[in-house]
Amino acid sequence: MQKDFMAIAPHDAAVSEAAFVEQYWTRIWQSMGGPGKIPANLTRKPEYRALAPYLAKLPQGARILDGGCGLGEWAAQLAAAGFDATGLDISRETVAALKKALPGATFAVGDIRATGFPDNHFDLYFSWGVFEHFEEGLQPCIREAFRILKPGAHLLISVPFDSLRIQWIRSRRPVDAADPSRRFYQWRLTAKEIAGELARGGFENVEHQLIHVRQGLLRGLQHHLGLSHKWRFSRALSLALRPVAPPPVFAHMIVAVARKPG
Repeated sequence: MQKDFMAIAPHDAAVSEAAFVEQYWTRIWQSMGGPGKIPANLTRKPEYRALAPYLAKLPQGARILDGGCGLGEWAAQLAAAGFDATGLDISRETVAALKKALPGATFAVGDIRATGFPDNHFDLYFSWGVFEHFEEGLQPCIREAFRILKPGAHLLISVPFDSLRIQWIRSRRPVDAADPSRRFYQWRLTAKEIAGELARGGFENVEHQLIHVRQGLLRGLQHHLGLSHKWRFSRALSLALRPVAPPPVFAHMIVAVARKPG
């Protein structure tokens, strides 16, 4: 497991981790248009393609948790599909806005390391790009997921993938972890590492998929060639290269699926 760091303002250096995570993601959601801004079609996302086979096995009304729900689109669309979907997020401001904007789903404020939900409560739990944001590691999130899932239920998470491209960059540009102008942002894992973390937390039948190869290509074009990911040329080039780009080199995220025994 490798740490990624981010540049921070001086006043953020002394802020606690939970408070920093809440403030940071509140700003991110606001910059994206604010809670309740729902994309037209989630089914085109690779995360949905990973999730769909497990949704298909659940009855109407099954309890589903979206841990770190952000703009609330997943919980809202699953609630509209007939599931008892709950979106959990650490941002109080975001959740308050979601409750007003998307009354069809349930939203709650909480930390995914200690959700407050009962034992053996959910039929399915997914969390996209959240478990990696706590410096103590993924185990508190994984243990809590194990506790609140019913026996036999599945957990699906996505985390940043420690691709061969990222490993090459790291070998050439080591980061000074003691730099006061930076603080911890996220963990980055290989397929073997995420499988090991989930198994250590009690889960079984761990599988994985490498996703968001095009996003990794865009980042590579910007980092190595100076081509901004916002340029039309960069986006067109990444689209053209996507079919031949090897996922172990360019995938940006990894989806892991695991089952609670029982």
